[in-house]
Parts: sequence; structure tokens; C-alpha cells
Amino acid sequence: MAAMQFITDLVAKGRYSFSSGEAAQALGTSAVATRAALRRLRQKGEIAMPYKGFYVIIPPEYRKAGCLPAGHFLPALMEHLGEKYYAGLLSAAEYHGAAHQRPQVFQVVVAKNKPAMTCGQIRVIFVARKNMDRIPITDFKTPRGYLKISTPEATTYDLVGYPDHGAGLDNVATVLAELAEKLKGKELARLAGLSPITWAQRLGYLLELVGAKEKTRELGKYITIKNPPPTPLAPSLPFEGINRLKPWNLLVNTQVEPDL
Repeated sequence: MAAMQFITDLVAKGRYSFSSGEAAQALGTSAVATRAALRRLRQKGEIAMPYKGFYVIIPPEYRKAGCLPAGHFLPALMEHLGEKYYAGLLSAAEYHGAAHQRPQVFQVVVAKNKPAMTCGQIRVIFVARKNMDRIPITDFKTPRGYLKISTPEATTYDLVGYPDHGAGLDNVATVLAELAEKLKGKELARLAGLSPITWAQRLGYLLELVGAKEKTRELGKYITIKNPPPTPLAPSLPFEGINRLKPWNLLVNTQVEPDL
């Protein structure tokens, strides 16, 4: 079987990814010969290799980008690697309708650090979170299958926990404002124990700041019961002499300006 016929047959079955081993078996050629055949298809722009030994088939509408959108091939890649994942942070927020600024990279949460991945114009970064397998997720339907993404409430915790990956506190607050109508106050409180309590302190304050105080009542009760020590809103900035803000026990040591 010719390599082009192999990928044509896969597309006919609704598949847009495959492994080098799968290709070698279908083509009946050695590993070296298979790689040579696939290299020629890559040079023609028919396929791309976002990860060593894992290929995606590129339909005409994505040829300019040089790869499928990350959300279209990520489920198959992570299954190929045998790793759990979820699309999180700004990428999850975009799927939930908070698309104030389209993320420049696709953000994926995994259990252990992984190097970033580039495929054509598509760039994927991996953010490590040890207890990611306990974070609630939902399935989002893409043209190529189902992508696992964090729920709206879980997304807010990741955003305040990793503000650098959220393009800074100003942008995090903007995204929180856009997500607010989808948030359930009781669920925010229920999830608080899955993250450092400082994340809940900052999240409660930022939600109040963007006018979503009604979503924070249960979370405020949780903080009051836990009575955590005061924590700065921006840990990297000075906070001496700043009074703590109740009920969050937060030292507001920077001005956050969401784009509302």
C-alpha cells in the first residue's frame, strides 16, 4: 500500500492521526522506509508530526497553519502517550466562551512537566499539576472527537493559581468576569480543598472585584472557617504595611485593572 493511500483510507474512516508503528504495519515496510515515505508526505504538507512517532493528517483548510488545531489532535496524542490531561487555563476559558483574547498557545494540564510542542503554527504548552486527575472536567465536542477541558469553576482556580499562564492578573480578572455567569457558588466552595487555600483567597477577591460577589458567598464562608494567614494578592510584590481584606485575609498589594 502507498503512504498516500494509507492516509486517505484513515480519513475515510474519520481518523486524522496515526503512529509510525501503525503506518509501518499498514505499508508493510521497514521502519526506515516508512519514515522516508512519511517524510515525503510531510514535505508536501499532507501530514505533520507534532510529537516524535505521532502524525496528524492535515485537511486543505488547515494547510496554511501546517497542522490541525491542537484541540483536534490532542485527545489522540495523549491516548497514544498513555497520559491523562485536560485543556485548561485560557484554552479552557475560550471553550467556555470567555474569548476576550484568543490564547497564543494551547494550554494543557498534565501530572508531570513536559516540554512544549510545536506543529506548524500551532504551539502547545504543558502545565504540571500533581493532583490533576482529581480536577473536574467535561467533554467538549470538536470536529475530530471529544476534548477533555476543565469545568468553568476548575478553570478559575487554575487561572488564579498560575497567573503567568493567564497573561497576568489584569487578564485573569477579565476572563473571570466573562466566566462569572457560568459559575456556581457552591461548586466553587466544593473545589476549594483541591488547591492551595491562597488560590481561594485570591479567587474570591477577584470575583468580587469584577462584580460577581453573589458567586462568592459559599467560598467566603469556607475561608472564614479555615481562617488562613494573610496572603498577598501578588506574591512577587512587596506587601509590608498593607491591611488584610476580609473575609479573604488578603493583602491587596497591587491594583488589578480588568478590561471590562
